[in-house]
Amino acid sequence: MEVWLESSQKIGNKGIDAVFSLDAENGISVRDGCLYRDGVQIGGHIHIDSESAQSQARSLAGSVEWILLTFEDWSMIPIENVLAATESTPTKVAAQIVQPIQAQGAAFALDIGVDALLCTNNCLEAALVAKSLRLEQVTESPSMVSTKKESLQLTTMTITAVQEGHSGDRVCIDLLSMLEEGEGMLVGSTARSYILIHGETIQSKYVPTRPFRINAGSVEAYTILADGSTKYLCELKSGDEILIVGSDGATRAATVGRMKIEYRPFILLRFKDENTNEGHVFIQQAETVRLVLNDNAACSVTNLSVGDCILGSTLSTTRHVGQSISAPSKER
Repeated sequence: MEVWLESSQKIGNKGIDAVFSLDAENGISVRDGCLYRDGVQIGGHIHIDSESAQSQARSLAGSVEWILLTFEDWSMIPIENVLAATESTPTKVAAQIVQPIQAQGAAFALDIGVDALLCTNNCLEAALVAKSLRLEQVTESPSMVSTKKESLQLTTMTITAVQEGHSGDRVCIDLLSMLEEGEGMLVGSTARSYILIHGETIQSKYVPTRPFRINAGSVEAYTILADGSTKYLCELKSGDEILIVGSDGATRAATVGRMKIEYRPFILLRFKDENTNEGHVFIQQAETVRLVLNDNAACSVTNLSVGDCILGSTLSTTRHVGQSISAPSKER
């Protein structure tokens, strides 16, 4: 993806691919509905101010090398519609942005993204960040980085106690991506011991599925972020990337869309791993909250008993403000 800077001055190479001016002989320019690079016509310029202008832009798909979209009132929809029209053609799309927040939207529109961003100095930094993210996407994988899967070693946890856990503030996490059956997040009330909380992807008799949701547990519990650090559940906020884990150990990142913290009754589960490391967690007392058994089946927390074996993970270090440290500590 290219970045075109709208400027009357020659700019040094700072990740900028071209300078844009209305009447320049060098760089990118427009005149009478045509787009030029260094004085040579390379495509069309459409100023989007109506549905008919959008239709005109779409009609150029396949007949020109470039389509430049500028806007009366900036909108993602015309960008998406023109990208859809050009997807199976060699035509490239450039789009003007007028606010920094628009850079990522245009750069990743329809999971395709424009081929160039036209911006002024106030949007330049955001445009260059979007360009860098696009380069990382191409370098690392043809698919989005946030869906890249790695592996985590899960272990068997044996339940040693199922107790009434009083009531407290429960955290429900809604994600920007859908969960598959078998996927969830690691949650634990101690920094070393976690269990796998299953997503709400399984049909219930009384409520519909919420395949983007994980009913994660109490506010003081830890979870693991995509970068390997931890946060208390109550610290999570929209935009954070958490680690999603499958029953087979496959992991990926998912973005938090929103948090719901509500007062609910809890069950207190105590458990230990194969090396007798102990942990515990408070989970809402509800049939729709499920853990993953060691045979990969999902089981409601209200059906668990002492001796049941569930999947989880044991970490070797404690935590300080979310970061792994080797200092000794005890948690109960």
